[in-house]
Amino acid sequence: MIPLRIGSRGPEVARLQVFLNKHLQGPTLKVDAVFGPRTEAAVKRYQASVGIGADGIAGVKTWDALERGVMDCRDASHPLPTTSHNAPWLIVATREIGQSELDGAMHNPRILRYHSTTSLRATSDEVPWCSAFVNWCLRQVGIAGTNSAAARSWLHWGKASVPMAGAIAIMHSDKGDTHVAFSLSETRDHFVLLGGNQHDEVRRSLYGKRHWQSLGYRWPIH
Repeated sequence: MIPLRIGSRGPEVARLQVFLNKHLQGPTLKVDAVFGPRTEAAVKRYQASVGIGADGIAGVKTWDALERGVMDCRDASHPLPTTSHNAPWLIVATREIGQSELDGAMHNPRILRYHSTTSLRATSDEVPWCSAFVNWCLRQVGIAGTNSAAARSWLHWGKASVPMAGAIAIMHSDKGDTHVAFSLSETRDHFVLLGGNQHDEVRRSLYGKRHWQSLGYRWPIH
C-alpha cells in the first residue's frame, strides 16, 4: 500500500477520512478525497491515541490499526475498575498501564519480567507478550496461569466465564491474529480490553467487532 500524505488524492484518501471520522472524537472531516492539513492533523491525533509514531502519514501501521478497528480508550466513558474485591489481578494490570517497548536495541526490563513467567522466557520486548502479561498479573496475586506465551493457551485454562470485568478474553481477528487480555466491558460495536502488547504497550483499547471475535472468556478456579 502506498502511504498517503499531504497532497494525496483519490478514493483511498476518502476511505481514510471515513475511518478517521469513525475512530476519532471531535470535529468530523469532510470526506472530499483530498489529503489536506485537516486530514493530516486527524491522522496525527489517531496515531498518537493508539501509540503509533505521529508523523501524519497514513502508512502500513496506521492502516492496520484503522482496518482492525483498534482505538485507544482513555476517556472517562470507560472507567477503570476501582475495587480489587472480585478481580485483584485487574488492579495489578491497571498499575502497569504505560509500560511500553523501547526503541532501538534496548528492551524494557519490566516487559522482560512479564516474559519470565512463561516457558519461552523471551529476552526481547519485541517478542509478542500479551500472554506473558496476563500470566504475570495473575502470578502477582498468587494464581498460576498457563505458563505459555501463546494467547490460545488460555482457551481451556480455568473455567468458562461470561464477559465481565476481569475475565480473561481470548480474541481472534479476521486477519488471523490471536490476542489475550483482560475484559473491562463491551459495547454494541467494541470489546473494551486492558492488556499488554496493545500497540506495543500496556493500555486500554477498543477492539472493533467488525474485525475481532471472542473465542471465549476464562476465570480462575479458586
